[in-house]
Amino acid sequence: MPTLQQHLKKKVKRRRKFHKVRTKALKGCPQKRGVVNRIVVESPKKPNSAKRKVAKIRLCTGKKLRVKVPGIGQGTLQKFSPILIRGSHPRDLPGIRYSIMRGKLGSSPVFERRKARSKYGLKKKYINDIPAHWKK
Repeated sequence: MPTLQQHLKKKVKRRRKFHKVRTKALKGCPQKRGVVNRIVVESPKKPNSAKRKVAKIRLCTGKKLRVKVPGIGQGTLQKFSPILIRGSHPRDLPGIRYSIMRGKLGSSPVFERRKARSKYGLKKKYINDIPAHWKK
């Protein structure tokens, strides 16, 4: 790195660090709204073995993505459900860089959660009694 004297002498401009954008579809926003086209089940990469729920969605900008459905089950999601997505990269699902925010718009929260409830959209008042419009 140049010293202060070298900066003054040569008029060297400092460059900002380049940060790679991992969530291009969000375009700098924290969340984006979309609509579910289809829900599919995928299997993860090598050491893991499970069935992961993945939704194929269309954003309000027109872009089509594959998005992970976090938590147990898929909740109340079905075709044409409105959803909110955020940047989140599950390491065992290649090509997926976003996840659905549970408990927002058309997706119901994970009612079995006791810990880390905020990530799965469960308010403390809903721990023991589920609202009628979310019951199956």
